[in-house]
Formats: sequence, C-alpha cells, structure tokens
Amino acid sequence: MLEKSFIVYKADRMDIRNKTLLKTLGKYYISDIGIRNIILGFRNIDEGHLLENIVYLELLRKGYKVHIGKTLDYEVNFVAENPNQIIYYQVTRSLDNENVRFREIRSLESIPDHYEKVILTMDKTINKDFNGIKILNLIDWLLEK
Repeated sequence: MLEKSFIVYKADRMDIRNKTLLKTLGKYYISDIGIRNIILGFRNIDEGHLLENIVYLELLRKGYKVHIGKTLDYEVNFVAENPNQIIYYQVTRSLDNENVRFREIRSLESIPDHYEKVILTMDKTINKDFNGIKILNLIDWLLEK
C-alpha cells in the first residue's frame, strides 16, 4: 500500500555478474526525508543511510531505473540504468577512514565490467579518480545540471 501511494520505493537487488534480479533482500527508501525523520527520529548516527536515501531519490528523478547491486560477497549501493548507460554508485559520509575507503573501493573493483563507477561522499574533494573509480562530492553531484 505504501509503495502504491509513492510514500515508499522498493529497490530490488541485482546480481551484477549475471544481470538478473534477485528475489530477496531488496531495500526500501522513503520518498520524503522529513517523513523518515518523523518516523525514525533524526539520528546523527544514521547519516550514511540518509545520504543513500537522498541519492536513490535523485537517481529516480534523473530518470534511472535503480537497483541494489550484489557481486561476490559485496554490496554495491546502486546500479543506475537508463537506455544509454549503466553507472555503479557507492555512497558514504566520508572516505577519511582507511577501512571505509577500502570497503567502498573493493565493492566497485569487484565488478567485472567497465561501466562507470562512482563514489559519492560528503568529503570536500576536488574530483578525484582511483583506478578508474570517480570520487565526487555528493553536494556537487546533486547540484550538477
């Protein structure tokens, strides 16, 4: 009922290697962050999930079909598809922590194809590249035309 009323969106999980949708482990994203904060309460410890929700909604707004990716034992936050392209996204608050940086990069490096791979972070960085993986500031990405 919540999906039909566009209050909640479901992102199905995709096996990236086989390009097939999996029947389990989809994720739900709420259409309005304000509603999310009312239901769950605003929690600073939940910034990663909040940013992920914002990116999911922006990808839908940009016309992409969006799935959660699965490759090997790793999750890729988003597989964004339109008729012209596929882009893989990881979303994280910061890449300052070496363990977080390793985890986010490892997930994208485990993808065997050569479509664009992007990490969106709140870090104030000049657009960087790590072994072909773009690292972009999330706010700049949201504001680009």
